[in-house]
Amino acid sequence: MRIPYRVRIAAEADPTYGTGCEGTTAIVDEPPDALYDPASHEALVDAPWNVTRVGAAVREIVSEAEEAFDEDPEPPPLTALYLGAAGMIWALDELARRDAAELRRDYAPVAAGLLDRHLTAPDFGEEAVPSLLMGETGILLVADRLAPDADRRKLLLERIRANVGHESNELMWGTPGTALAAHAMLQRTGEERWRDAWLESAEQIWAEWGSDPDYPDLWEQDLYGRTIHAVGPVHGFAGSVLVLWRGRDLLGAERTEELVRRVARATAELAQVDDGLANWPPALEPPRREGQTVRVQWCHGAPGVVASLVGLMEDELALAGGELTWRAGPLVKGGGLCHGTAGNGYAFLKLFRHTGDERWLERARAFAMHALAQVEAARAEFGRGRYSLWTGDVGTAIYALDCIDGRADVPTIAVF
Repeated sequence: MRIPYRVRIAAEADPTYGTGCEGTTAIVDEPPDALYDPASHEALVDAPWNVTRVGAAVREIVSEAEEAFDEDPEPPPLTALYLGAAGMIWALDELARRDAAELRRDYAPVAAGLLDRHLTAPDFGEEAVPSLLMGETGILLVADRLAPDADRRKLLLERIRANVGHESNELMWGTPGTALAAHAMLQRTGEERWRDAWLESAEQIWAEWGSDPDYPDLWEQDLYGRTIHAVGPVHGFAGSVLVLWRGRDLLGAERTEELVRRVARATAELAQVDDGLANWPPALEPPRREGQTVRVQWCHGAPGVVASLVGLMEDELALAGGELTWRAGPLVKGGGLCHGTAGNGYAFLKLFRHTGDERWLERARAFAMHALAQVEAARAEFGRGRYSLWTGDVGTAIYALDCIDGRADVPTIAVF
C-alpha cells in the first residue's frame, strides 16, 4: 500500500508562512487593489450541479485511493493527519460511514500501526512531535476512531498534555490543535479526564492570547524559526479562537463573552475592505518572499476566516469575505482543502448555514463541481490521484458530499 505515497515536501512547502500553504488568490474582473491576485485563480468550469455525478466522482476517488494501497511502501510513507496516512484513513472511514463508498478492507489494523511507523520515521524532522496535524496526537485519534483501545487512549492523553505550552500557539503544531483532540475525545467518551485535558490546554491558550501588548487580540506564533502574528485558521488567530469557541460550555460565560468581543474587534480591525469585498492578511509581519502578501484560501485569507468565525464576526464582514471568495474564483493550485478550491467552498457552506440564503449553497456546489474537475484533470495528467486529506482528492470528495445537504463541518477541524 502507498498509505499514502510519500509526498514531495519541496512541492508542498511554503517558506513564507508554513508547510503546504502556498500563495493563491483571484479572477473575473480587475480586483480592488491588494485584495486578491487574479493570476492565482481560474474561471469556473461549465458543469451544472449534479448529485449523481458527485456520487460517482466520490466513489471513483475512493476506488483509486484503495487501489494505491501498499502494505509495505518504499520509501516509508508519511503518516500524520495533514499529509499522511492517518488523514487518508480518516477520510476513507468518514466516506464509508456516510454511505458514500464501500471500502475493500478494514483499515483499523493499519491505523493502529501508524504510530510505530511515525516514531521510526517522523514526517518532519528527526523526532516525533505530539501535535494534531503533524504528529502523534492526530495519528492516535484516528486509530481510536476505528478501534478504541484503553492503552492507546492513555497514550493519547499523555501526548495532548505534553503539547501544552508549545510555542507555536496554532492548530497545526501547537496547543490549540491538541486541545481540539481533547475536546473530540470528550465528545466521544464523556470522560472527565478529557474535560480536564481540554481545560488545561485552554488555560494555556487563553494566557497566551494578547501576550504581546502591541497585538492585544492576537496570538504570537514562533513558527519555522520566525515570530509572527498570523490570522488564518491553520497557523493563527482564527484557529485558536475556533478551539476556544468549540469548548465554550467549558470556558465559562465571562470568558466566552470576552471572546466574542475580542473576535468582533479583531476581525474588524484586521479586515481589508473595498467595494463590498473583504480579505484578511496572512500575518501582520511582512512575508519572506515578495508577492506573497495576499491570499484567498482556507489556510490564509478570507475563506478560512469566514469558515472559522462566521457568527462571531460582523455579518457584513463575513458576507464581504464570502463575496471576495466568489469573485476570486477557484484556485489554480487544485481542488484540495488547505489551499484549494474545496477548502474555499467551506466559506460558502458556512454562510449558507448562518443565513439560510440558498445563493451560498449554489456557490458552494459550483465550487464542488470545479474541484472535482480539477481532481479528474490532475489524475489524467499525472496518472494517479493525490493521497492525502488536506491537500489531496479525498478532502475534495468530502467537500463535494457536504454540498449535497449543505453540511459545513471542515474535516478534522469542525468534525472528528
